[in-house]
Amino acid sequence: MDSNFAAGRAPGVELDKALTFRTVHEEVAGPKWQSLFHYHWPAYEPWYLAEGERERPSYLECHNALRKHMPELLVTYRTLCEVAGGGDLSSRLLSLYRPPPYITGCSQAVLTRPTSTLLARNYDYPPELCEGTILYTRWNQRRVIAMSDCLWGVLDGMNDSGLAVSLAFGGRKVVGDGFGAPIILRYILEFCDTVPEAAAVLARVPTHMAYNITVADASGRYVTAMIAPDSRASIRRVPVATNHQKKIEWYAHALASETLIRERQLSILVDDDATTAERLISAFSAPPLFRHDYRRGLGTVYTAVYRTKEKLTQFRWPGRVLNLNFDEFPEEQITVRYGSRGLYG
Repeated sequence: MDSNFAAGRAPGVELDKALTFRTVHEEVAGPKWQSLFHYHWPAYEPWYLAEGERERPSYLECHNALRKHMPELLVTYRTLCEVAGGGDLSSRLLSLYRPPPYITGCSQAVLTRPTSTLLARNYDYPPELCEGTILYTRWNQRRVIAMSDCLWGVLDGMNDSGLAVSLAFGGRKVVGDGFGAPIILRYILEFCDTVPEAAAVLARVPTHMAYNITVADASGRYVTAMIAPDSRASIRRVPVATNHQKKIEWYAHALASETLIRERQLSILVDDDATTAERLISAFSAPPLFRHDYRRGLGTVYTAVYRTKEKLTQFRWPGRVLNLNFDEFPEEQITVRYGSRGLYG
């Protein structure tokens, strides 16, 4: 991988050790979110400063960027900054405006059937850098369940309108002026109800890196948006995304991540009328979609499944399944081990 791309960001575990996933329910940001912030901040601070503080935007730049592109999110942002202690550096990081670059893997697909629509994904990343927090909030009169990143950003999640989102790295080295994708996904879940509304956000809010964002809603609509800082968003009715965009640009990453192989596998599955939800979900638990390449930071950390009509969420690991919804969200912990021989509970 390119040394200009930061791998280390979040707290977690070293290889061959345990990562504990936590479900946290706190509708208004308070002591639970504050505890998460204080727990993760010692790891986030050095990551944020890895390129030097001058490389990061000032608080005023961060605030103005949010006000320009995602103004509805400002109240929540200011609240979280206050709960975090009001520090200048932490407030700048929480904006996720022009953060350090980083890369992920990931596979994601939408399966639509007459009675159901689901968005499934594998998150491929160094497990020691994953927060492992599944956060249930109601910050803007809309309930959201999401896998957290950068303390309040979203790797994947769903809101109580049945809108589900997921991100995958776009496989390009370009870095520019924009936001980290997790805060764009947070914005979508907080203020959008449908795929067309989400697509409008993805078309106008700038991103600092290339990402493939897949969105599905309760009506069975879906799109994948290929976003990047150097081009207009390409938003198409495509149900599958891995780690390249219109063409392969970063060949080393494409080979290491097997992006084309995974895309082909998913395309075959979703194009087959005989594929059921259970068949697609099972495919995410086996190669080539489920990956054990933890040494290179490309192993699968978890599988997420979002059923948009039923508004059900599911997180999966080999031998473990966690079912959650907006009415039943027990706070619990699941410990998973990632080692040289694979993943085990």
